[in-house]
Amino acid sequence: MKIVILDGYSINPGDLDWKQIEEIGELTVYDRTAPEDIVSAVGDAEIVLTNKVVFTAEIMDRLPQLKYIGVLATGYNVVDTVAAAERGIIVTNIAAYSTDSVAQMTFAHLLNITNRVGHYGKQVKNLRWSYNKDFCYWDTKLMELAGKTMGIIGFGKIGMRVAEIARCFGMDVFVVTHRNSADLPEGIQKTTLDGVLAVSDVLSLHCPLNDETREIINEATLAKMKPTVILINTGRGALINEDAVAKALCAGTLAGFGADVLCQEPPSADNPLFKAPNCYITPHTAWATPEARHRLVAIAAQNIKAYLSGAPINVVN
Repeated sequence: MKIVILDGYSINPGDLDWKQIEEIGELTVYDRTAPEDIVSAVGDAEIVLTNKVVFTAEIMDRLPQLKYIGVLATGYNVVDTVAAAERGIIVTNIAAYSTDSVAQMTFAHLLNITNRVGHYGKQVKNLRWSYNKDFCYWDTKLMELAGKTMGIIGFGKIGMRVAEIARCFGMDVFVVTHRNSADLPEGIQKTTLDGVLAVSDVLSLHCPLNDETREIINEATLAKMKPTVILINTGRGALINEDAVAKALCAGTLAGFGADVLCQEPPSADNPLFKAPNCYITPHTAWATPEARHRLVAIAAQNIKAYLSGAPINVVN
């Protein structure tokens, strides 16, 4: 059984191993694969694993031996799932492997904006505190989370974990979700999109990217929010209109923005957010803790074993 991983480096740059997958079949791992090299890299393999390498109908037509595409991520928009189903190719994804890591990053961004630990750490090393006339020093707005309102758009596993943590900080939590109000945990209140935009002191995005949610944060929705709101996006880059968010930050109608994802990754050097004030961006690292990546590899192996047993799991097509 031949198994090919097309872009393994981001998942395993050398601190993990592929043993659980190597035990299943003959494994070939490429650090990265350019679009023009996909067909030759896959060859006659029946099973291929991809993170960000795109599989179109045209590529699948050139791989007659291909029967299984395992997406090494939760989002699976890199694969034309309809075309795969038409060709009898099973597509799976990996859900819930990074819930705690992404929730942690959400609050890392939020606490960075409210408490500016990095900023003050640099100020101390630059001796700004040493020359201060008072025993304490601050030059930014500080914010206590207790009693503030956390709005969450999307209430899957990550959204639920963020809500739990927000409640531990003493925040009121309002969510936009398709779930019934009666099915929500105690202390979590369901509302509409307009409702969450109006009440949120912090708004965190955790919904999937689709036609309904693409650029859900735009000039019109930003105008419905408090000018003191903090926006956090650890979901998908295209959930926001980057130009609109940058303009709101520059105009002071958005207090802060923290993101781990952008519309284009890696981003172009002229991304408008890079010059916007109170904007903090990490390079898509929320999912990348060793713990989360280890779970990812383990679930990928389980997915392959289930497929080979004739009872595939985590199928998305």
